[in-house]
Amino acid sequence: MQGLDVDTIMPPAAETKLGYTPPDGGWGWAVVLGAFISIGFSYAFPKSLTVYFKEIQAYFSVSYSEIAWVSSVMLATMYAAGPVSSILVNRYGSRPVVMVGGLMVSSGMVLASFGTSIIHLYLCVGVIGGLGLAFNLQPSLAIVGTYFHVKRPLANGLAMTGSPVVLFTLAPLNQFLFDCFGWRGSFLILGAIVLNCCVAGALMRPVKKSVKPQPKTETPPAASEEDGARSSDFQIEENQTESRCQGCAHRFIDFSLFKHRGFLIYLIGNVVMFFGLFAPVVFLAPYARHQGIDEYSSAFLLSIFALVDMFVRPLTGLLGNTKWIRPRIQYFFSFAVFFNGVCHLLCPLAQGYVGLVLYTVVFGMAFGMLCALLFEVLMDLIGAQHFSSAVGLVTIIECGPVLLGPPISGALVDAFGDYKYMFYACGVILSACGIFFFVMHFYNYKKLDEERKQSLAAERRTSEEAVKLKMSPDDKAAYEAEG
Repeated sequence: MQGLDVDTIMPPAAETKLGYTPPDGGWGWAVVLGAFISIGFSYAFPKSLTVYFKEIQAYFSVSYSEIAWVSSVMLATMYAAGPVSSILVNRYGSRPVVMVGGLMVSSGMVLASFGTSIIHLYLCVGVIGGLGLAFNLQPSLAIVGTYFHVKRPLANGLAMTGSPVVLFTLAPLNQFLFDCFGWRGSFLILGAIVLNCCVAGALMRPVKKSVKPQPKTETPPAASEEDGARSSDFQIEENQTESRCQGCAHRFIDFSLFKHRGFLIYLIGNVVMFFGLFAPVVFLAPYARHQGIDEYSSAFLLSIFALVDMFVRPLTGLLGNTKWIRPRIQYFFSFAVFFNGVCHLLCPLAQGYVGLVLYTVVFGMAFGMLCALLFEVLMDLIGAQHFSSAVGLVTIIECGPVLLGPPISGALVDAFGDYKYMFYACGVILSACGIFFFVMHFYNYKKLDEERKQSLAAERRTSEEAVKLKMSPDDKAAYEAEG
């Protein structure tokens, strides 16, 4: 990608309501690096711990379902704690929250290494570690939007690439640590490794907001100084009252988002989509073993998946930043969701290991596209100023599908004794969500265009009335005669 001038394929900066001009570069790229590390650990850490489950299961004499709840509790806590993380980000900023999150995950892993029961692991790895991961995820997603506007899809795509890169790195590393130190020693070492999230948090310096002063507007001649002073005092008092009311509500969570048309479209589609999003990843290796493929070759499919995902995410961010896609990026996301669904519907047709490798490559492309756009499209819908609160609301609502999706898919496998029905179900869910997103965003874009035209018409009428106020009676009569 060297030699490619990114600025030449990016659309001009759109108008932003942040109150300042994002730098779109500079220290922002260091922030992207910090988000890359933090997001990578947030998503990859729960998946990578499955390497130790077999020995832990034998050590505590528990069933597979009981040991599987360690990762499930960790993921569920990470999603459920979204609003808490959003509150802390709005109050203290991203940097201290991410650093505290890294310390919490590290502490949870160290305490878990001394565990004496499976409940101990639920509390240390699941609850404490999951809460720490929540403090890593939401602030990292939010701060990227404060540094970037024009290049935001590219920045988000690079930050989200942390998930497959960290997973691709942790999977063999965990196997090496397991062989050398067992699960207790490995948990101690992982507790030290995850302290890199504190380093990532230290990179997240708050953006310097250089606000340009608003040009002064002349008071119409018809308005007296007394009327202007009275209007100014009333406006100041009204703004102070509104700020106090909004401050009390926004200090916790911004429930006014439930009145936002774009946010509701995103939320409804995502809740359904998450029931079928993660199950194919979880059951990819077991499905390969079910077809008679050996364990090492089956596990290698996940490495192929992570490798493809790793390269697709930044490429998707770069593509989403082009002048052809950026103005209607919601359609691109709709295609990515639908692409995932079609991919799973065709999976049962893949025969043999070569067929599964081909499916894994296509699945990695589709999954990488979807994940690279997942939070970018939310920020595009509601704006960066409301993004932190929006992520908190979305993640706590998505906690249910994330926790229940894989078990429900596993129940389909148990009921029919075949994995293909699980892939069919996930394919239907994602394909339907892709169609839903496309139709609803077509409607949303149409309404936004209508509202923009109405706003321009209202501004034009206001400017015409202001011009008439400055006209003499003769000029006004001539102006109306020409109109």
